[in-house]
Amino acid sequence: MAMISNKQIKREKLLDQGVHMLMTQGYHGTGIKELLDSVQVPKGSFYNYFASKEEFAAEAITHYIEPFILRLTTHLQTPQVDALSALQNYYAELIVEVEKGGYKGGCLLGNLMGEIGDTSVLCNRSLKSAVARYKKLQQDALESAQQEGAVRTDRSAESMADMLVNLWQGALLRMKIEQSVQPLQEFCDTLLDDYFKA
Repeated sequence: MAMISNKQIKREKLLDQGVHMLMTQGYHGTGIKELLDSVQVPKGSFYNYFASKEEFAAEAITHYIEPFILRLTTHLQTPQVDALSALQNYYAELIVEVEKGGYKGGCLLGNLMGEIGDTSVLCNRSLKSAVARYKKLQQDALESAQQEGAVRTDRSAESMADMLVNLWQGALLRMKIEQSVQPLQEFCDTLLDDYFKA
């Protein structure tokens, strides 16, 4: 088993804390000094880990999406659970977590798309990659659900995966202003429990 270096551990801590700060304070509200202080990394050593704040944010985007990719993959690989049910279970789990968290944060991808998606080439590229990976996983699930006869076939799995990604982001924004999971539940009820069904 490979040893994890102290530098790698500190880098992970910076990314973990960075995701939290970017979620709650945004890109422009997140200061490097505050980030370093919060994980007790010496001032001035930030650039030993990241070339710039922009590169840090781009890497934080990738760091953020990984647990969602892993969790969705785990749901999709659950034995004796069909692909549509796996998607439903995944989103139901997210809704429970968001409610427990007091409707805070939303989605880092959506937040940063709105804040710096069109001003930072590096972050734009990272956001596009994260969204594409997340969408492809859902597209594969929908293709499986089509083959299983659970999901309609008159629309492509790709177009329905686009709908999932796009409408979930909109539902998360409404959730934040309404302080309710109702928009998220409507998303599930309308798409996964009705519109997509064969």
